[in-house]
Amino acid sequence: MAFEQQTLRGFTTQFSKAGRLEQILLRPARRAAIKSVVEAIAIAGLGLQGDRSADKKITTVVSKRQVTLIQAEHLPVVASLVGLETLEAKTLRRNLVVSGFNLLAARSLFKDQPVYIQIGDLEATGPCEPCSLMEELLGKGGYNAMRGHGGITAKVIRGGQLTVGSAVICKAEALDEI
Repeated sequence: MAFEQQTLRGFTTQFSKAGRLEQILLRPARRAAIKSVVEAIAIAGLGLQGDRSADKKITTVVSKRQVTLIQAEHLPVVASLVGLETLEAKTLRRNLVVSGFNLLAARSLFKDQPVYIQIGDLEATGPCEPCSLMEELLGKGGYNAMRGHGGITAKVIRGGQLTVGSAVICKAEALDEI
């Protein structure tokens, strides 16, 4: 094992296995009904075609919140915290539901070492903190139930097609090395 991999910096680049894209959810407008699709097109610098984030005009400022991701394994946790038997991902208004790996680990600990998520080539940009709408959608305590379970935000580095069932791979290499 190389010395680099024996450091915290090295550990943060290692994932035991690929994950899986479970659902693709599009939000056509603020507060509009969520549309579940089997495939979507990621548009570099904008987001997912058909989602309100990608409908914004191109500006010189690139949004860090073009796509939102949540881990499927967190859905039962949030449901339990608000007293529900089950919770559908679309209620939480995130774009991509992934499973099989620690999504929060896709957020780099080091600013000079981004982590890329290989499903349409996304770069993890930060936590997806809950908004006040979670209190309305989940009931009393919904906002706090989502804290730490809200997933992450990402920007689309290179566009492409996303398909439910695809592998989700996290890498620390630059996209031209992927």
